[in-house]
Amino acid sequence: MTTDFQQAREALGRRLRELRGTATQRELAAVLGWPQAKVSKLETGRQTATPEDLMGWAQATQQPATAEELLARLQGLETHTRSWRRQLRAGHRPVQDALSVEYEQSTVLRAWQGAMVVGILQTPDYARHVFARMSELQQSPRDVEEAVRARMRRQELLYQPGREFHLIMWEAALLAGVAPPDVLAAQLDRLASVIGLDTVRLGIVPLGAPLGLPPGNGFWQYDDRLTIVEEWHAELWLNDADSVALYRRVWETLDKSAVYGTHARRLIGRARAHFTDLT
Repeated sequence: MTTDFQQAREALGRRLRELRGTATQRELAAVLGWPQAKVSKLETGRQTATPEDLMGWAQATQQPATAEELLARLQGLETHTRSWRRQLRAGHRPVQDALSVEYEQSTVLRAWQGAMVVGILQTPDYARHVFARMSELQQSPRDVEEAVRARMRRQELLYQPGREFHLIMWEAALLAGVAPPDVLAAQLDRLASVIGLDTVRLGIVPLGAPLGLPPGNGFWQYDDRLTIVEEWHAELWLNDADSVALYRRVWETLDKSAVYGTHARRLIGRARAHFTDLT
């Protein structure tokens, strides 16, 4: 199935083809100093243009006035899909700072995370291991310490009256060995400590619990205005009403399978005992 993002990328490619006019792909590639294959991929929507690509295209086709239009098309395309390749050019710290703005503008925040401990509750050591592994995967600048500090500063919002954090994690997230056992044990102590915090409602979906939906990718909802979904290649920033409502239904469905309070603390304790046995 063709996604909205791919359709928009193909539409941008068709516009680039129009601007090329009677010049051949080979001729335009020579002017730009690119391989011909790059021109072909941009025109067919198989590669996402950068702002520099579009500005160069407008100049090379002798239509510099179209640069603003092309950049607007790219911005619209990237509004929903923000590739990690682009976001992490300067490392993880700028991404964390951008997310902090959304947190600060929100009153009621909901999250689902099935793969690891949700970021707002991570300890510095746990976050350090996560950022290091993601930097390696994405081959991005390793600004791990700066990213950890930014994430820890955001946790101050947990203690500000007037905000609500409704957080659900799959029990599998408690057992994910993304860090050494002693780091994981300390992380689980941290989770247990937030149960009962006035601003936080932490639920755990037990392994084997009846589920209304298969657990999918992690996501955050910021009030009723924005949903951010994490994929391996990108983040999806969804602000249309239908998408936000869909993810709200997903969250509410998973919430029905979650346990809270003493039962949640018991699951956390069981996971901690597992890692204690490994140390």
